[in-house]
Amino acid sequence: MLSTIMSTIVAGAISVVVMALGWVLAKRAISDREKSSPFECGFDPIKSARLPFSLRFFLLAIIFLIFDVEIVLLFPALAMMMSGFSLQVALGAFLFLVILILGLFHEWNEGSLDWAQ
Repeated sequence: MLSTIMSTIVAGAISVVVMALGWVLAKRAISDREKSSPFECGFDPIKSARLPFSLRFFLLAIIFLIFDVEIVLLFPALAMMMSGFSLQVALGAFLFLVILILGLFHEWNEGSLDWAQ
């Protein structure tokens, strides 16, 4: 019990010290126009280095990440079904797939998947 309390106090103290150190070092950073501009061999920048990118591409990347994570979430259910068939696990996996497919159809109807027009 005592070691748990002591560990909590030490972890809290370390996090406070690290946050305070980060705050102090952030205040020391001088905001300078030359330091924040992109380096182009000493010349003034021709155009902005932060060009806007396609929002449709960003949405497609987010959709890919969401569906990728959802597929990974299906693996435990499939492993449990392989080890021994359980109606609860099968229904849960089926419901999960139905929600996943409904989300895909919603994104398709919304037009988020047609990003290259």
